[in-house]
Amino acid sequence: MTKTVLSLMMFGSFTSLLWGQAEAEYLQPILNQEILPSQVAVFQLKQYILNRVAKPPAPAGAEEWTAEAARLRKRLLNDVVFHGWPRDWVEAPPRFEEVGVIPGNGYRIRKLRYEIVPGFQAVALLYEPENLRGKVPGILNVNGHVGPPGKSVEYKQKRCITFARHGILALNLEWFFFGELAQPGNEHWFGHDLDLVGANGVGLFYLAMRKGLDYLYDHPNIDRDRLGVTGLSGGGWQTIVLSSLDERVKVSVPVAGYSSIVSRVEAKDYGDLGDFEQSATDMFDGVDFTHLTALMAPRPTLLIYNAEDDCCFRAAMTKPFVFDAIRPIFALYGNEDALGWHENRDPGTHNYQLDNRTAAYHFFSRQFNLPSFDEDADVAPEIKSAGELQVGLPENNLTILELARKLGASIDHPPLAADPAGRGVERTRLEHVIRLHPAGIDRVWTIANTKHLGVESKSHLFSMAGGLSATAVWLKAISLPDTIPVTIILDDRGKAATAARIADRLNRGDQVLALDLAFLGEDWKGETVSELLQLVSATGSRPIGVETAELLDVVRWTAQRAHTAKVRVETSGVRTQLVALLASATHPELFSEVEIRGGMRSLADVLNKPVQYSAAPDLFCLDLLRETDVDRLEALSAPVRVVNQEVAR
Repeated sequence: MTKTVLSLMMFGSFTSLLWGQAEAEYLQPILNQEILPSQVAVFQLKQYILNRVAKPPAPAGAEEWTAEAARLRKRLLNDVVFHGWPRDWVEAPPRFEEVGVIPGNGYRIRKLRYEIVPGFQAVALLYEPENLRGKVPGILNVNGHVGPPGKSVEYKQKRCITFARHGILALNLEWFFFGELAQPGNEHWFGHDLDLVGANGVGLFYLAMRKGLDYLYDHPNIDRDRLGVTGLSGGGWQTIVLSSLDERVKVSVPVAGYSSIVSRVEAKDYGDLGDFEQSATDMFDGVDFTHLTALMAPRPTLLIYNAEDDCCFRAAMTKPFVFDAIRPIFALYGNEDALGWHENRDPGTHNYQLDNRTAAYHFFSRQFNLPSFDEDADVAPEIKSAGELQVGLPENNLTILELARKLGASIDHPPLAADPAGRGVERTRLEHVIRLHPAGIDRVWTIANTKHLGVESKSHLFSMAGGLSATAVWLKAISLPDTIPVTIILDDRGKAATAARIADRLNRGDQVLALDLAFLGEDWKGETVSELLQLVSATGSRPIGVETAELLDVVRWTAQRAHTAKVRVETSGVRTQLVALLASATHPELFSEVEIRGGMRSLADVLNKPVQYSAAPDLFCLDLLRETDVDRLEALSAPVRVVNQEVAR
């Protein structure tokens, strides 16, 4: 008797039989079949984001916008930027220490070290006029992604020297992961780790630059009515964020630092998607970068962009959203010309070189009521090396990652409520943290089927109401009814990695749904997806909440189809583990068992390993570790049986 015939007989008699490799290999082509092309998945994700982007503001009058601007500033600062940060850290006065002076030709440089938050210091350079007297203007010069030079990059030195030579105090700040802050733990994506422990990561970036503004504002020689900010790229992002949210800034010149989320998502160049801070969680829930430009009205603002930018934010793609759409708001104040535009074509790439610097010099001098000035020809010999400009930091200075670990270690969850009402409250809080809303299945597409060697399969695409999709392959022994128990199998690597486990469950008499939720599996791999998922969080949703909602809806669909009340779920990997536990913790009535393989013991493992954001973007949900943990989710899932087979190392 052949092995195939014997297998069919065993299916018919409901006898358990572990399949051999041949049967698992038979399943593999079915699981490998493409259901959702990756290009379509990315397009769906872009559409999902674009549907959430706020329209440009269109107030009827200046008084209306002034009131709305005040409301937006208050909400963005209190509810977003400083979400979860200790108030004494936020309100602490600037603490700057001078550690040396470098003489220059017509100026001097003061080396400064300052505290961002307790245990975490940064450095700065103050360029001041050689003969400093009375009240003078001040300009905060923030860094972008300048690589190893950091604050010593030549174009920034030239700018600060020129400002100082023409009677302006110029403060040059270092930035995370560059120059003296170039430690690996300061990579910007570690801002997501701060989110996880309950402190919105953008708050640290904001405090680092705001402390510089605090210093200038309190300087005895500063004219508080003539304070400005400027910077390139990430420095342009810092410029518009700080300027729009802090009205102490009177003049703003961001250079190639931001664009509307619309043009960022539509752009073919994925570099436009930006770093963590440029897509900070909830920063653009009901707001876009267009609103930040509008918040400048009527304060003078020069937007500088590059025609052939080889990094991001090309002028032609950016201008309609942040300049054309906002000029009418400046006009409401009778100050339309206060919003300026400069398009650089020499060299036209991502730069703050001479043409852009000259535009900034002329704009600042005009707004500060100074004689117009240009850059002196002898500025190049004044450039100092990074070593000469070194300030020095404490050996035990924190990094972004270490700060996240420190905050995470201080979390102490209260005992889980034992009564149903108390657990109901906990589930409601959890649903709020992950922004859990029903996904809603619009249509289930059946795109392929097989019947072979005693097993039937159907390949499905679940089209969700929000425009995203999940994909699945349903399998069952032909001889068994549709009402047999159901196991849904999830794997971080995708359903193609589940053949052996499907074979095992089929032999045990189950029907199986091998499921890939949105953002999981082969259809959703690649750096572009993880960058786009930052924008999902930025616009007020949560990737883990989207996945959990999809799982819950698919579980309901599967249970109804099988005429059963509860479904068994099996996961492999930390991402699907968390999705399944969130689903069972919030809706335990839908599940009989959750079996976990290769999971984590605690969300703190994400910090301690550390897990890179791009490898598991859904894990980094704002407030999640502050609210709950793996053991708590397991307990909240009761009476669901949760089985941990293995723990990832």
